[in-house]
Amino acid sequence: MAKLNKDTLFKAPQTRAETVMDKTTRIVREMLDTETEQREAKTQRLRKTRLERESSESAKTPDAKRKTGKTTD
Repeated sequence: MAKLNKDTLFKAPQTRAETVMDKTTRIVREMLDTETEQREAKTQRLRKTRLERESSESAKTPDAKRKTGKTTD
């Protein structure tokens, strides 16, 4: 009889092959993650551009004095 130890007594479970459904799910998740990263990068780029444009516009135009609705003659 073979000597019993943890390696011979408890065999490692066989890893099951990836099913077609698992493969499809993995690929779709990768695609969605990629699209999300691209969308977030685009949003950050557009936000940065908008903030730069707004800051340059506010620097170019001096603040005009506020006009009140009533005029005195």
